[in-house]
Amino acid sequence: MSDDQGGADYGFCGNDLIRTPHLDAMRSRGGLMTRFYVSPVCAPTRASLMTGRYNYRTRCIDTYIGRAMMDSQEVTIAECLRDAGYRTGIYGKWHLGDNYPLRAMDQGFEDSLVHRGGGIGQPSDPVGAEGKYTNPVLIRNGKETAMQGYCTDIYFDAAMEFIDASVKADQSFFTYVATNAPHGPFHDVPPELYEQYSKVDFSPIMVGKLNDKRRKSENDKLARIAAMITNIDDNVGRLFDRLDRLGVAENTIVVYMNDNGPNTMRYVGNMRGMKTHVDDGGIRSPLIVHWPAAVKAGMASDVMCAHIDVMPTLLDACDVALPTDRKIDGQSLLPLLTGKATEAPVRQFVFQSHRGDEPQAFHHFALHEHPWKLVHPSGFGRERMSGPAKLELYNLQDDPRQQNELSAERPEIASRLKDSYQRWFEDVSTTRASNYAPPRIVVGTDHEPETVLTRQDWRHKKGGPWAGNSNGFWLLNARAATSFDVELIFKQGHPAGTAVVSIGGTQKEVPIPAGAVRGTRTTITIPEGNQKLSVDVDFDGDIQGPHQVILTRR
Repeated sequence: MSDDQGGADYGFCGNDLIRTPHLDAMRSRGGLMTRFYVSPVCAPTRASLMTGRYNYRTRCIDTYIGRAMMDSQEVTIAECLRDAGYRTGIYGKWHLGDNYPLRAMDQGFEDSLVHRGGGIGQPSDPVGAEGKYTNPVLIRNGKETAMQGYCTDIYFDAAMEFIDASVKADQSFFTYVATNAPHGPFHDVPPELYEQYSKVDFSPIMVGKLNDKRRKSENDKLARIAAMITNIDDNVGRLFDRLDRLGVAENTIVVYMNDNGPNTMRYVGNMRGMKTHVDDGGIRSPLIVHWPAAVKAGMASDVMCAHIDVMPTLLDACDVALPTDRKIDGQSLLPLLTGKATEAPVRQFVFQSHRGDEPQAFHHFALHEHPWKLVHPSGFGRERMSGPAKLELYNLQDDPRQQNELSAERPEIASRLKDSYQRWFEDVSTTRASNYAPPRIVVGTDHEPETVLTRQDWRHKKGGPWAGNSNGFWLLNARAATSFDVELIFKQGHPAGTAVVSIGGTQKEVPIPAGAVRGTRTTITIPEGNQKLSVDVDFDGDIQGPHQVILTRR
């Protein structure tokens, strides 16, 4: 799964400016679900992909400041396949929690090579490796590890090594390659491909009126995005070559998708919208399934389906049972993919994501029941909508670009779908007690003796969530009272100051030398149970938080 690649950034989708020959070949040799939906942003899609459940059931509701952490009691596809005898590995982006017990390695993946947070170039980067797509520092089975090469190449190399070892050991394998490309920042892209694409005029796929200066900037950005996408495509080609050489391509299922709409306003086929939008351009992806042993080349289905269906489909194909102790929202697509069925019962899907500690009913959602779409595009970036929802109704079969709003003409359909949405929202919001309470980071265990706390998972309380002078706190749990060495990490260029470290009713004051990035240390004891850790830093009267905090069990 790629990150921020749009649903039409493929040659087989009619895009002749971004080269994807290996994905085009994968599509021609495999099957395609043409009406496949995802969430408008990445972490919610990943939670649904891993669990077969709507992300609001999993506590993962947003992409940062503690809202992207998935409840550790969720059962993932990796856990199901591991327990069925498969070797399991993840390479790239997890984005569902960076600390125990929320990491991929705690959620069923036996081999893990990932970056922290939502992407490289964010506040969760290891200190000294910020923004490095080339020669990054990644987290290998819980340890910061310096790597050589371009990040996407590294992920595929590690995945193929894992597959090689699995085949050599005569073991089945589940390999999840989730690139952070073509997500920004765009400063570090494959140079040879960028050189090629820098000569391309991307104006045919740009959306909106742009002045000359903006058009030039946008063209350069698209050249960088295209370079990252073609680099992914090259690696897909390498992966298929490896499967062929190992002799396992015939009966290995390879799935490809993107996590949300494109990260710029650009070509999305006969739709409208981009990443964060609940219009179709923000929530559509092709789903390619390559499985020569069971899926005929060129197979295509326009039955509506979604990310929640991937786990049930793959477990069905592998004859592995779904969890029976919880509601699974998805359904298996295997009969459609294998030709045993050509139609399916009409289903309803809901896609909703917006900022905030808790979802708000009717805020930035879309409900789909083919051919109908009931939508309220109230804005992903707003934590709360103001006033009553102004619902829009479209017939996507006749009007895929959503140009003809029909709620006044078809009020009975709008009313019925509104009622369906209300039932859905109530259902997913009451999955468990305190349904939207954030998961806690567990500290002091043998699973993670050193815990790196970053702004990715703090609960924000002041300033812009990731701004330099913002502040927040971390929600922790200690299984027993434990003593820790504490290191406070700061960005460069700050004045001298004082930090107050607070937890469990105890405060410690720590002097901070001017300009110190690392080396400011103290010790604390974290009492048993649920605790809140805050670090209030006074720089010339401006109270803010640290860049990161490292807790090391003593």
